Amino acid sequence: MPRVFLGLGANLGDRLATLQRAVELLAGSGVRTVACSRVWATAPVGGPPDQPEFLNVVVLVDPGALTPTEILAAANAVEAELGRVRDVRWGPRTIDIDVLLWDDLRSDDPALTIPHPRLLERAFVVLPLLDLDPDPRLPDGSRLVDHPAPAGEARPYAPPLAVPA
Repeated sequence: MPRVFLGLGANLGDRLATLQRAVELLAGSGVRTVACSRVWATAPVGGPPDQPEFLNVVVLVDPGALTPTEILAAANAVEAELGRVRDVRWGPRTIDIDVLLWDDLRSDDPALTIPHPRLLERAFVVLPLLDLDPDPRLPDGSRLVDHPAPAGEARPYAPPLAVPA
């Protein structure tokens, strides 16, 4: 099974319930979650300063026969079903789902860059990822733990989400 990691974040509505529902909806699209990090709370990054804090998780998924583009399409469909509106870059959102890593795959496609271009810059991605894999290797062969610590703070908020059977 390929090691595929998705990052999920929410800062509007019932954030914890939305994250859980996103995992369930992904499973219904053929993207089965194998493991989930703890839930982490973080301040918003890059967008308007007057928005609620985010809850974030990283999930290890089994993509089955789905391609990276098909996983992205499934993620976008889940975002739409959960009311995601894309009107302010880095603004508040009900849900955000990003493809972070896919084994040693590298893609510079503007629609889907893998690894995620800001993965190493965000504590809300790195810390949950380390929950799932304490020493992940990046597609360039480097170890995540050998990179500088990302800016920003993140604090544990809740245990891992339930993984659908």
